Amino acid sequence: MTESWDRRRFLKRVGIACAGVAGASAIGLAARDEGRDRPPQSRRTGQVRAFGTGLDVDEGLIAVASGGPAEATRKAIEALGGIGGFVKSGESVVIKPNVGWDRTPIQAANTNPIVVATLVEMCLGADASEVIVTDHSCNEARRCFTRSGIWRAAEDAGAEILLPAPHRFRTYDLGGVILGKMPVLAAAVQADRFINVPVAKHHGLSGFTGAMKNLYGILGGRRNRLHQRIDDSIADLADFIRPTLTVMDATRVLVRNGPVGGDVADTEEVRKVIASVDQVAVDAYACGLIGLEPQALPFLALGGERGLGQPDLGRLEVVEVG
Repeated sequence: MTESWDRRRFLKRVGIACAGVAGASAIGLAARDEGRDRPPQSRRTGQVRAFGTGLDVDEGLIAVASGGPAEATRKAIEALGGIGGFVKSGESVVIKPNVGWDRTPIQAANTNPIVVATLVEMCLGADASEVIVTDHSCNEARRCFTRSGIWRAAEDAGAEILLPAPHRFRTYDLGGVILGKMPVLAAAVQADRFINVPVAKHHGLSGFTGAMKNLYGILGGRRNRLHQRIDDSIADLADFIRPTLTVMDATRVLVRNGPVGGDVADTEEVRKVIASVDQVAVDAYACGLIGLEPQALPFLALGGERGLGQPDLGRLEVVEVG
């Protein structure tokens, strides 16, 4: 890590801390931090936060790896060419798992902690300057991060755990059909690379929750209103944040009574990890794990119409590694 990067990282954290104790001062600091704290313009101007910019990767490839959580995660990334294709030396990385619920790993409501920790290790092995693991939980955040096992596993692997707090959000214009100006976890927008790490599971309203729906965890404010037109809202979010990489945990899948779950009888051990730069395609593949066809999920069609990814698996190359 270079001296200039240390200074930049220090100044960023000073700005975040000041926001919690003196709003006006924080606004002043944010205005001066041109590279890290300037909100992107509305999608209506053609600008989005595309974290894969500048990477030479195969956008039409889905890797489906089988095995234990760590083994399958590593094999899936290697099938895409290795973590070095997604994270460069000196870059900051945000890893966004699903840590929404006060549940244990066997209940499959949250991302498997071993999948998260393995990705942290891989990013740091690629010489990332820092790896932040964050989510805006639905239940109380400390309980969710602790009981899910993600806090300890990610921190032991070398990540910084960033819990949601009012001063960690900035207002951005998502420029969507439904979603306009909303509070967003600033770290998720300011990072050099963003890796989306959802868990595949049933959802009582949208039918399936995976990559695209997992982005709800970067939002603050009154999130319940997003469910009134949920398919449009999901597509709006996926249009605003386009991850560097999506790594879907399907090691154990909640096949019914999602997204909260709670009964282990509602889960099935699948032992798969699915990875791609195409978040729409990942969802199109993974929804089949709970018995759904991609055509049954309107948000996937919307994602395709907006050019966010390919919902037709027949047009993609699926590589399975055992």
